[in-house]
Amino acid sequence: MTLMQPKMPIELADLHSRSHLGRNEAFRVALLIPLCGSAGIWAPSCISSAQVAAKELNASGGIAGRKVQLIMIDAALEAEEPIEQVINRLIDTAAIDAIVGMHISAVRQQLSKVVRQRVPYIYTPLYEGGETTAGLYAIGETPAEQLRPALTHLQHTYRPKSWALIGNDYVWPRSSHSFAKSCLQDMGAGLAMERYVPFGLRRMNALVEELASSGAEAVLLSLVGQDAVDFNRAFGRADLHRRMIRLSCALEENGLLACGSANLQRLFSASTYFGVLPTEANAAFKERYYALHGPQAPVLNALGQSTYEGVHYLAGLIEAHPGVWQQKGAHDPLPVAHKSGRHLGHQSGNSRAPVYLARADGLQFDIVKML
Repeated sequence: MTLMQPKMPIELADLHSRSHLGRNEAFRVALLIPLCGSAGIWAPSCISSAQVAAKELNASGGIAGRKVQLIMIDAALEAEEPIEQVINRLIDTAAIDAIVGMHISAVRQQLSKVVRQRVPYIYTPLYEGGETTAGLYAIGETPAEQLRPALTHLQHTYRPKSWALIGNDYVWPRSSHSFAKSCLQDMGAGLAMERYVPFGLRRMNALVEELASSGAEAVLLSLVGQDAVDFNRAFGRADLHRRMIRLSCALEENGLLACGSANLQRLFSASTYFGVLPTEANAAFKERYYALHGPQAPVLNALGQSTYEGVHYLAGLIEAHPGVWQQKGAHDPLPVAHKSGRHLGHQSGNSRAPVYLARADGLQFDIVKML
């Protein structure tokens, strides 16, 4: 039997080529995903997961009685046109009704100054916390939820004397590492090294050599996408896994495939979602995902699942709070019932999904425990 190909989101160029950009019969959701640069590796899984949510919503009436149409927009820092200019123009011309964004925090900070409550903005991935912009709903996990329990478990299990903190040079790694330093100090662990590198640093050998001579016995890795891949390859070539463990809160299944199994020994990840998560909710999500995309679909991961959940969160927000969503946000969230691949039923209010610690096992993750 031939699988029916899912309808792809339209791209920004296609939207501009239409006869007009104003309001139409569809409920247009700007799907902001990095399509190039270091974070571009995330795109296929994120687009495919959002498509599942759009199909489900359209089968039950869409959003606000209108069919959902995803507008795929490049939200990479390396994109040709700054994303804040693109989004401001689309909102001004009534070309979009909402935003679902799965991109780095630096982009979110830029956009928060532009959107200004004109359309609902759902920000889906893990992030550093502290978002207070009205009308912006950050639904991903924060360091207090994700990083603290993972650090605590690994410190108590492996007892490294000191850690190295390595990340890209922007707000999420720096904020997360500031939080991590406080946690490590409370546990009596030392800090051997702290480094931040620009995006797209392809030659990681010098950084790995510095790490090797630092005396660290554990590494908190907050590099993004391809940068994390390049680092782990260099780490593996240097056989540093024999001397230290690695923890990442952003390395997902696409990254594992790109790193290669030989470079993943003693590498851990903390997240609220993994493709192998053995829950009824994930089994149901995976069934719908592969029914739509087929067995060769992009791998499921936390960042992709977040776009699925983000589109459903948007629908729940509009349905339950059409007149007041502008006054609330991540700092004071409204109760929103929505579908998720992480848990069964409806999540609402301040309830949060559990965090899991997983260890790389070949080219997939093996769940170690719920934290």
